[in-house]
Amino acid sequence: MKKTLEFLILVVLLAALVLTALMRMDIFDPRQADTEPAAEETAESPTPVPEEPSLADPAPEDPAGPDGSTPPPTPEPTPEYFTFSAIGDCTLASHQNLSEGDKASYAGKMNGDFAYPFHNTKEYFEDDELTIANLECTLSDTRLHSNSRFYFRAPAEFAQVLTEGGVDFVTTANNHTMDFGLQGVEDTCAALDACGIPYGVEKQAQILTTPNGIHVGIYCDYNGYFPTVEDCTAAIEQLKEDGAEYIICMFHFGPDEVVYHPQQAHMDLAHACVDAGADLIYSTHSHSLQPLEVYNGAYILYGMGNWTFGGSSSPKDMDTAIFQARIKRDIDGSISNDGYEIIPCCVSSRPVLEGYFNFAYNDYCPTPYEEGSELYDRAMSKILGTYDGPDGVVDYSEWIDYNAENDE
Repeated sequence: MKKTLEFLILVVLLAALVLTALMRMDIFDPRQADTEPAAEETAESPTPVPEEPSLADPAPEDPAGPDGSTPPPTPEPTPEYFTFSAIGDCTLASHQNLSEGDKASYAGKMNGDFAYPFHNTKEYFEDDELTIANLECTLSDTRLHSNSRFYFRAPAEFAQVLTEGGVDFVTTANNHTMDFGLQGVEDTCAALDACGIPYGVEKQAQILTTPNGIHVGIYCDYNGYFPTVEDCTAAIEQLKEDGAEYIICMFHFGPDEVVYHPQQAHMDLAHACVDAGADLIYSTHSHSLQPLEVYNGAYILYGMGNWTFGGSSSPKDMDTAIFQARIKRDIDGSISNDGYEIIPCCVSSRPVLEGYFNFAYNDYCPTPYEEGSELYDRAMSKILGTYDGPDGVVDYSEWIDYNAENDE
């Protein structure tokens, strides 16, 4: 009996020791014996799945480059600026009474160097976006008949004068277009095509795309010195419909020569064209500079005078100019005028003061006047409309006419 009691006591002591050890190992805690674990505590946590990138909300990029450097910030878009240039009459031949072999003739002065006529001014046209001019002669290698009182025919290869000078577009719509009839027109167009020079003919409206992608609409008109408002405004509307971003009207108007102010009819026409959407009005024929007008944001050149002009070895007015418009392409793509510059020039590299007649002073190589000189100020006053000198008088009554034995 005694041994049984001792055995029971030993069992109780061992049980107490085992219970104490279990409690120390947190295997059994009487404080939690009657408590159910919370569902969220017992459930296994799911493995997070990364969200796919969204185009609407892209993941941020590491600003550091592969080498750990921070790239520069993307620049804000800014407007672009371009230059459109305009010059006057380009007559690449002397009149029929002055033979090509004469040293005073256009061909004689050029002496086979097609770069010669623009030698002193090419820098102004090399980097501009567009240069326009009036081509007032026929380009043909065929000896053609003309009924004109005086006429100008240059060899087809003389078109290279324009390419060498940086001219990008010429109008052929003027009073010398038909000097040699349709054959002369066709030959001229062929010569320009061969040199890759875009051109416009009478009442033609077209889109010209510049190297930097500006769609320029150009309309050319002569119509016996009096283009009509109806024709011009209709052409402008058509150019806008065709996608023109900037519109130029190239006119040959005003029957009087060497006059320094435009007729009211031509001012009214120019204003109507601007109101219809034109940005630049370019005009020739007077063989003299006439005022520049800024009207409703557009530039109106009423008379650009002569440029490299073989029509006379001693022209009555030797002043000319380069007009350069600053064109702005804004960040929204819109095109507009944004200022201009005038470079007064002489039609020759041998200028003479007014009142001092110098026979055959014209060497057909236009040259800028020295800024601040008397000649510079005189030319500038003509294009700014402040010139108070008298209009010139052109008398052709004693012109020797060789039409009976002309360039046939």
